[in-house]
Amino acid sequence: MANDSVSQSGRGLHTGILASINISGGGVPKRRVTGSRVALLGLQGDGQNDKVHHGGPDRAVCLFSLERVHALQAEGHPIEPGSAGENLTVEGLRWESVMPGVRLKVGESVVLEITFFTSPCKTIRHSFLDGRFVRISQKVHPGWSRVYARVIDQGEIGIGDRVEVLAASVTR
Repeated sequence: MANDSVSQSGRGLHTGILASINISGGGVPKRRVTGSRVALLGLQGDGQNDKVHHGGPDRAVCLFSLERVHALQAEGHPIEPGSAGENLTVEGLRWESVMPGVRLKVGESVVLEITFFTSPCKTIRHSFLDGRFVRISQKVHPGWSRVYARVIDQGEIGIGDRVEVLAASVTR
């Protein structure tokens, strides 16, 4: 790939696509759906079994990188989009630049603000060789974590929607 700001697919380093939308009534794995409404507390039809550590306005949506999923699969991990609990699996973004304070526009109207790197827990161990879920810990492997986001603007999203990195939030 060239060292310029446009990938071979024609998307810039600050734009990507929504590769998978994943929901469950609670727990993991989250299953793929073709579209969803994003409200202030998350995706319609999605739930969490552990409301102490998951969900709420600052953890309304969990995101992960499809490129990271593929790299983990190449290491032999049995991870799939949604199996580690993420709601949105995105493709084409420089994942290491998706960090707290960054805003993402998804589709025509949804805006998310990244709030935290997630802390992986034993409930996702089935997605990793020998249960080593710390493989996606930001503290142990920087740039490999899933992230949580709050919903700034609500709306509808669908597979294949554009995902664009906006300027970082100035108010935290």
